Amino acid sequence: MAKISKNQHYLLSLKQQFDELKKDKLPLLIMIEEVELAESVYNSNAIENSTLTLDDTEKILLDLEVSKDYSLHEIYEAKNLARVYEYIKAKKDTLVLNQQTILFLHGLLIGGIDDAIAGRFRGVGEYVRIGRHVAPAPEHVLRMIESLLHMYKTEPSENVITKIAHFHLQFETIHPFCDGNGRVGRVLINLQLQEYGYPNIIIRDKEKQLYYKTFGLYRDTKSVKAMERVVYLALAEGLHKRLAYLGGLQILTLSVYAKQQNVPLAGLINSGKRQTIPAFREKGVWKIGV
Repeated sequence: MAKISKNQHYLLSLKQQFDELKKDKLPLLIMIEEVELAESVYNSNAIENSTLTLDDTEKILLDLEVSKDYSLHEIYEAKNLARVYEYIKAKKDTLVLNQQTILFLHGLLIGGIDDAIAGRFRGVGEYVRIGRHVAPAPEHVLRMIESLLHMYKTEPSENVITKIAHFHLQFETIHPFCDGNGRVGRVLINLQLQEYGYPNIIIRDKEKQLYYKTFGLYRDTKSVKAMERVVYLALAEGLHKRLAYLGGLQILTLSVYAKQQNVPLAGLINSGKRQTIPAFREKGVWKIGV
């Protein structure tokens, strides 16, 4: 039996509270998820160097006028990624992680942007590089994805974070698509979390250097600990946010809370980043429920 870490025990405790609170407040939970959609889309695209701002991402998803001219490519990237997130949420009770699902989600993401590569793995002669890492040759992609899926399905499920972290690291190492690997991979994290009853997470652009570092550590040492930490912190933050709203707590910015408690704001923000206090971010602003 896989060992359950202290962090996993903590997440299970938060999830138990979340499951209890959400029973009678599904409309509020849906509202939280709808508001969070633009942040999810913005951050995942920004990690891939999109120039869209969060405000303009929100406007694009609402079909409103934006502050400047963006390429159609970036606009479609935002709309398509939002459609992918909405799809996995709508199908959360029936969607299964398998090869067909991965290909379908990629088709939703890349369709209308580059139909020649949408919804299929890399083919003959289609090589990709991620920084200094050259991804496996295309003829190995299908076998490696099938092996990864089999391993994920058959491994013990006690430590969910370890399973998901390993899957994400290996998926991005395989880099099965010509484009869209990172965005699809981060969607799959949320699909996996859904399967275990957890809410979506946001891996934020401001922390992408730490996120990127996990892949180098995995390739060099096969360690998944750094990615586990990324997923754990994002999930704890997402649960703390939902518990604050579903619990009917007063939501304060950390700056206001720091003044009330007469403590340094910097210390509270550092605690929020480590998730040693139940703080969370909305549009980049740290908040807490009291």
